[in-house]
Amino acid sequence: MESFQADRRIVEVFPSQAPSRPIVYLNTFQGMGERVLRELRARDCPDVTLVAISGLDWNHDMAPWAIPPISSDDTPCTGGADGFLELLAESIIPKTEASLPAAPIWRGIAGYSLAGLFAVYATFKTALFSRVASMSGSLWFPGFMAFTDEREPMRLPDHLYLSLGEGECRSENPYLACVEANTLKVRDDFAARGVDTCFRLNPGDHYTQPIERTAAGIRWLVERG
Repeated sequence: MESFQADRRIVEVFPSQAPSRPIVYLNTFQGMGERVLRELRARDCPDVTLVAISGLDWNHDMAPWAIPPISSDDTPCTGGADGFLELLAESIIPKTEASLPAAPIWRGIAGYSLAGLFAVYATFKTALFSRVASMSGSLWFPGFMAFTDEREPMRLPDHLYLSLGEGECRSENPYLACVEANTLKVRDDFAARGVDTCFRLNPGDHYTQPIERTAAGIRWLVERG
């Protein structure tokens, strides 16, 4: 594993065993990348370079735009996703891939919760990624469905993986309760555009087995060949 910092974000690169393999960028919390990698190996995932980005200002870097707190014990989102996408495009991705022995055969993006929202949002703002995995993605985010209805993706991904916990839509919070309906709409919209899509409903709620669910999504992307 190699690591570097980009504007205070921590980038950990877990290179593939062979050159010219896929690369997946995972926005996550510190220490999670290694755990996801272990789970991928336990699941016999095909060889892939995993890039775990942590040290994020979560409610800023992963949020498409500013929203107030959605509950009394929540914090606001401050809408820094576009700035973080710029950091990815201009710093993190070039430095990461320059360190590899050969160019990756394709580039994907993955994330859980708000990072899952960010992964889908990225398809509408950049052509950098050809595969996307959004696990328990925060697709309840106010205004996101209107945003996807009004715009076309800058690059349709070849493959899109979406998953949720079966209990996530049972929230008493009206913002969160729409997450399954919104996720299914995103799946259907991309499928109608010809994208190979997958939706999985897992046992449990939003906080159940995030490592395992993240690894399942990444593995699905890599196994598409």
